[in-house]
Order: sequence, then structure tokens, then C-alpha cells
Amino acid sequence: MSIDASPARSVDYNRVFAQAIDRLHEEGRYRVFIDILRNKGQFPNARCFAGHNGPKPITVWCSNDYLAMGQHPAVIAAMEDALHDVGAGSGGTRNIGGNTHYHIDLENELADLHDKQAALLFTSGYVSNEATLSTIARILPGCVIFSDELNHASMIAGIRHSGCEKRVFRHNDLAHLEELLAAEDPELPKLIAFESVYSMDGDVAPIHAICDLADKYNALTYLDEVHAVGMYGARGGGISERDDAASRITIVEGTLGKAFGVMGGYIAADRTVIDVIRSYAPGFIFTTSLSPVLVAGALASVRHLKASSTERDGQQAAATMLKRMFADAGLPVMDTTTHIVPLMVGDPVKAKRISDILLREYGVYVQPINYPTVPRGTERLRFTPGPAHDTAMMRDLTQALVEIWGRLELRKAA
Repeated sequence: MSIDASPARSVDYNRVFAQAIDRLHEEGRYRVFIDILRNKGQFPNARCFAGHNGPKPITVWCSNDYLAMGQHPAVIAAMEDALHDVGAGSGGTRNIGGNTHYHIDLENELADLHDKQAALLFTSGYVSNEATLSTIARILPGCVIFSDELNHASMIAGIRHSGCEKRVFRHNDLAHLEELLAAEDPELPKLIAFESVYSMDGDVAPIHAICDLADKYNALTYLDEVHAVGMYGARGGGISERDDAASRITIVEGTLGKAFGVMGGYIAADRTVIDVIRSYAPGFIFTTSLSPVLVAGALASVRHLKASSTERDGQQAAATMLKRMFADAGLPVMDTTTHIVPLMVGDPVKAKRISDILLREYGVYVQPINYPTVPRGTERLRFTPGPAHDTAMMRDLTQALVEIWGRLELRKAA
């Protein structure tokens, strides 16, 4: 018997990869990363290097450093002090060499911020969501996770990697959530995973009502507060602090890379829950810990925002003013009750076109938000005005958008 020794048909790998990128271009959702440098102490002013002979001054309108704490003198000073005190790197994983007194101090501050017994630091908010949700569900035999349909990609990844059963409820739909809870075996462990502020639509979860259902059906609760920590509550503890609901949440997850202006993610919960995640989560155990320089900066930021509401008040005032200016100009601003100011476009190509014109002709930087971050047909520009965006900046931005809307013959608000 002879064996066919003809070579296997070769795969044109480059063609497959090129086709994948071509599809993104055809759909108008190929992502372009801007080449900029922020000007220390002068945010939202920055310098853009893309397509220019030397840097061009621009105004940043889409940073998640909502309160410009990444520019705050106390944060910068703390990072400089830590750099000269202990050096640049962390030295390894928390277990081997990457545990410092800075890490311990910050975890204590975060536990206190959320009125919990303990907290645990991760390298990012994505990692904290993925590691915690995947681990907690594996520890609970037969666990079923109930997930809001608009949850972060990192939450979805964590639920998927847990291998547990999941049920997706319609966004903020309490009746649908209860229907799903009631249909499950009452003996099975249950966890409800949701966010406080949904960052693309700018709406808020009914935390107390969800906790009422959790109590009724004996479920744990997991609250993602990444777009709310630092922003809401008397000390920046998020919507759960603002609404006096923190004590009802089993696990609070947050980030240090948005309103706190630095980098990292964390969870806060009862001491036993934290110990379980610390001891079992691969995304924590096997990852080099945050540099103590970053931790020192985040620590200074958290402490400052616990004591100061000036930045929060300024940001809320700016968001309110920009929404009013957009609405008065007939621009299709989405109605939100939070610091997020989304302007609906509804087409990925047009959203990218508006963004390009703003940057090239007006020195305004705002990224288009396309699928899969938002559903197809709901593409938008997402503005995040901060306490340093003044009235003149907002007026100039509004006038630029009105001109572009007319030039491109886009639909205005009804």
C-alpha cells in the first residue's frame, strides 16, 4: 500500500490576516490610535504628532481621566517620591517579590472607600473583572451568573472563562432578571453581575432594586463601578456610596485608571472572599504586580478624592453645561444623568469622518465609538468634559460640530 507523500496544501496566512483587516476597513470600524502627548498640568491641552510637521496643539475631549487626577500635583509628587524611594519596578508577583507597603496601604484605603473588610489590587480593571468572575464561579459548584446584557467585555470574558451557566438579562430590566432568577433551582449558587454607570449610554443601574432581588433569591452581587469610583459619593466611593447601597454589594470592582488618573484595577469585599480570589485566581497569582510608583500615585489620588469634592463638582458642572449647549444647538445628544455626554451618529463611517474633521480642522480630539463597543447602528461620539474644560472650549466645540453636521448633511435632534 502506498502513502500519498504529496505536500499538504499550504495556507496563505498573510492573505487571511489581510482579509480580516480589510473587513474592518469596509465596515468603517478600523481603529486608529492617535499619536499625542498631554501637557503636564495643562490638561485638556495636548500635542498631536500624527500628520504634522512637528506637534500641533489640540484639546482632548474623550479621556477617561475624568477629573484630570493624572495631572494633579499631589499625584505626581507621590510618584516621584516613590521612584526615588524604592525604584521603578515591583520586582515580580505579589507572592514572590512584588508586594510592597505601598500595595498594602492602597488596599486598605480602597477597602475603607467601599466600607469593606479588604481589597485586592490587579494590574487593570479588565484583569480584575476577568480574574474575579472566573474564579468565584469556579469556587461555587453549579454557580449560575446573571449578567446585564450591556456589561463590559471583561465581565463577559470572566463569565465565559468560569465555565459556569450564565443567564443574560435585558439591560436594567428588573422583571426579566426576576423571571430568570425564579426559573433556576433555588439550591444552586447564584451571582448577579452588573455595572453602576454604563459608560456608553451614561445610564445608571437600580442598585437597591437589584439587591432586593438578590436577597429574595439568595444571590451574591458583583458591581462594576469603574466609571463611577472617584466620581460619585461624598468620598468618591461610586454610585453604591451615593445611593447608600455599598453594604448590600458582595463584591465591588473598580479601576485606578479612570477618575483616579493612574493605572490598575481592584476588588473590595469581605476578607474571606478577597482571600479566595488572592489564593485561587491565576490572573492575580501569576502576574507581575503594579509598580510601586503607580501604586503610590493611585494612593495619593484616592486619598485626595476622599477629602475633596472640588473636582467632582467641577466635572458635573461641565457635563451639565455641555449637554445643554449641544441640546440648544439641535445636536443629537443622548439624555443621560451622568458625566458621560454621548452624541448619536448612527453610522461608523460618518462617526469616523466627524472625528477626523474635528482633529484636522479644529484641533479637537474625540474618538468615534463603534461596534463591538456599542451595537451596530448606534455609533456615536463620546465626550467626557472635565473640570478644566471651560465655557469657551465648549462653545468652540459646539460651533464646530454644528458646522460639520451641516457640511455632512447629518440629521439633527428631533
